Amino acid sequence: MERMDGADVADVARARSGDESAFQALVERHSRQVFRLAYRMTGNEHDAEDVVQETFLKAYKNLDGFESRSNFGSWLHRIAANASFDVLRARARHAEEPLLEGGETWDVPASSPGPERLALSAEVERRVSRALARLSPTERSAFVLRHYQGLSVEEIGTVLGCDTGATKSSIFRAVRKMREALTPLVGAGA
Repeated sequence: MERMDGADVADVARARSGDESAFQALVERHSRQVFRLAYRMTGNEHDAEDVVQETFLKAYKNLDGFESRSNFGSWLHRIAANASFDVLRARARHAEEPLLEGGETWDVPASSPGPERLALSAEVERRVSRALARLSPTERSAFVLRHYQGLSVEEIGTVLGCDTGATKSSIFRAVRKMREALTPLVGAGA
């Protein structure tokens, strides 16, 4: 397990003793990564912002329960992943909006501004969004944490509360499903 960096160690200690500016420094240092994780998991900016707010609220309330020998960023990722799961479960329960529908897309950069390339990029975005929506919450988290956040298998396991084998399996299943969803596009832009 990766150790906390010195700035996090100092800020967590100060925040535990009531220094609000220290907690604010933690928020500023980690909010962008938490937002990216939440956005990739929920598929829209509004829900991602709610998840970020919920993540830091829970972190603040539970700071005394945080084990300093752990990595603060990994702990936040776990809280954010769980908050994202809650959003996804609420969507499924209420069925008010289909997962990742209504124009929500993922940022997939086009390498060429030509019309054919733009059309292909739009199709890739749609397929990636649909494929991510079909993954289980654990598979989606594992995929996003690995391929968008760049976390190691061990870090992902810590965030998801899984052992290494289960983490690798979740990543493998997610990659396989994503590959299947994108296979029809292979060669379309070549």
